[in-house]
Amino acid sequence: MRIISLHVDGLEQAVKKGLYTWLETADVDVVAIQNLKAKEYQLSDDVVYPKGFNAYFFDAEADGYSGVALLTREVPKAIMTGIGDSRWDLQGRFIQADFEHVSVGSVLFPGVDQYNTLEDKLAFQQAFLAHLEKTRRKRREFIFCGNFEAAHKTVDLSDWQGANDTPGFLPKERAWFDQMFGPVGYADAFREANFGENQFTWWPDEDSARRNQNGWRKDMQICTPNVRQFVVEARIEKNLNFGQHAAVLIEYEFDDEDE
Repeated sequence: MRIISLHVDGLEQAVKKGLYTWLETADVDVVAIQNLKAKEYQLSDDVVYPKGFNAYFFDAEADGYSGVALLTREVPKAIMTGIGDSRWDLQGRFIQADFEHVSVGSVLFPGVDQYNTLEDKLAFQQAFLAHLEKTRRKRREFIFCGNFEAAHKTVDLSDWQGANDTPGFLPKERAWFDQMFGPVGYADAFREANFGENQFTWWPDEDSARRNQNGWRKDMQICTPNVRQFVVEARIEKNLNFGQHAAVLIEYEFDDEDE
């Protein structure tokens, strides 16, 4: 199973820049998309019905804000939206597709904007952590993909020394990752197969920072412990330009071909 996670600055504009054209030859099974910036009914037909994929959307209540989607080659057994917290579910932050033995989710963490403060962002971290704890009690495996709006370790951003007081790399945010990858038991799937430096997914300055490698690794795929052994490839598609974030591609070679 090959999974792509991609934060776009609006799905319609990403498609116009060639996202769906690229996906036609990308040989992927699931695409987790974040920050649609439109409700499903506002999208054109060629966006809602991508060639070769089944598309599922979860909209935010506000116009032009947030929203997540999953594109799947195989028809899922079930689709779930939201994490059971109306405050965040109204912002369209989570959608999940259930397959035979594994579920794949697309999640968009809030940034600091007109709808959310830093304290709101930290509150969402705790709400999602509680959701992760619930999933660990279920008898299936999970892969959650998305923009976590933060970096975990110093290797995950270029100027970490200058970012210690910056939202996205605050001690509280880094401690949250420690909790998720520690006691809660999830794994950073990307680092199971890719240990390289300068593996960034977001650049503050779109025009020059890609060349200067002045970036952050904010976009991740996290997985339950039993899944980590199946990660065989992990890479960032830096040369694609569908927005300020790069696509994260990870291949999971499950023993069961049906997965």
